[in-house]
Order: sequence, then structure tokens, then C-alpha cells
Amino acid sequence: MSLIQAEGLGVRFLFDRQRNVVPPTLARLRRRGSENWGLHDVSFTIQSGDGVALLGPSGSGKTTLLRTIAGVLEPDAGRIEIEGRLASLLSIDAGLLPVLTGRENAQLLGVLAGLSRRQTAAALDGIKARSGLDSHFERPVSSFSQGMRARLGFSVADSVDPQILLLDEVHEALDHEFRDVVEQRAQTILNNGGIVVAAGHDHPMLERLCNRAFLLVDGSLEDDGEFAEVQRAYLCA
Repeated sequence: MSLIQAEGLGVRFLFDRQRNVVPPTLARLRRRGSENWGLHDVSFTIQSGDGVALLGPSGSGKTTLLRTIAGVLEPDAGRIEIEGRLASLLSIDAGLLPVLTGRENAQLLGVLAGLSRRQTAAALDGIKARSGLDSHFERPVSSFSQGMRARLGFSVADSVDPQILLLDEVHEALDHEFRDVVEQRAQTILNNGGIVVAAGHDHPMLERLCNRAFLLVDGSLEDDGEFAEVQRAYLCA
């Protein structure tokens, strides 16, 4: 069973006078600056088989919510519970080191994703085949295009056999062929009782994958319902 449950979730960002994000401890020492709640009092339950699209204007909290679900950000208020193996593709360059080859980055990312070194080594051929990078897999990532980096990141994430998949617009940097691969894999996860949470501007793809949608506005969850209804409310606002 897969589950994502949040109660009163809040994430706070602190800024200095130049509007740079600073750590809370440093902000307290400076005793100056301002704060903004990237998420405020957000509550929801996502269960097995749910595909949820995150809709809303830029800066509404979509990426912040995905990063909080992924564990990249710690909530400053409320709580979040996750059940199920989780994989995420939240940034094209997330965790990639340009000086390392595709293979070396795959080894590193596999361990960071929770695989043992032996499991990662055993998965490398599959990651290479899944990514379609061919000989580029042995070249430094600094030579990769954005689409190639997204291919590598997704292929490593998928190697953990996730029950929960998070996608944040990066799938839109992929070429048409590999976008089909990502969409088919996401659909398989849903068919097997998993969860997909995706943000992006490709509404046709989101509609194919998602039965639900959240509408986020200024860090608050304004609507939660069937995809078509929430999309209509967002586009007509």
C-alpha cells in the first residue's frame, strides 16, 4: 500500500535584505530580513492508485510541496507521512556532478537513492539501456544536454522500483520518445496501486495520468478534486 498524508503542513523561507534565502539559524543571528511561507496549513491524503496533478501559477508552492514530500525540505509546521518506496525527478541537475561520467553519476545516485553498492552495480546495465544514452553513458555529464540529464536522472530513479513517483516539470525537457517512456512508467506505477504526483504545464499529459488535482495559490491548498474540475477553476480564475 502507498500513502502520502499531510496535516497542517507548513514550510517557511527566510530572506536577507537582498532576498536571498538564508538558513534559519543565520537569519536569527543577523536579526534582520523577512520570511515567507512557501506552504501554509496544507492538509491532504493521497492513497494507492491516485495520480495527482499540482496546478497553480509560478511561485504558488508546487515545487516546494514536491520537495517536502521527497524529503528535500523539512516542514516547519505540521507533519507528513509517507508509505512506499519513493523516487523523484525534481530537477534536471539534481545530484549530478558534471565532472563524472553518466555511469559514475548513476553509481552515486543509486546509492543516494537507497540501493547498496552491489545493487547499484547490478542495476547499471539496466539504467544505461533505459536511458537510451548509449556511448554517452561513459562520457562526462558536462557534455550532456538538458534532455540527456533528465533521461539519466529518471532512469536512476526508476531503478529503485518506486511505488511513489514525483515529477516536477523536468519531464517537459525530454524529447517526445522518452516522454512516452516516462508516461508509460508512471501509468504502470498507478496500475500497480502506486502513486504519481506531478507538476507541469503539459496539461494533456497530466490529464492522462491524474484522476485528481490540487490547486495551489500562494502556498495554500485552494482546491482538491477531480482533475477536470480543478483545471477548469484554475484556467478560468
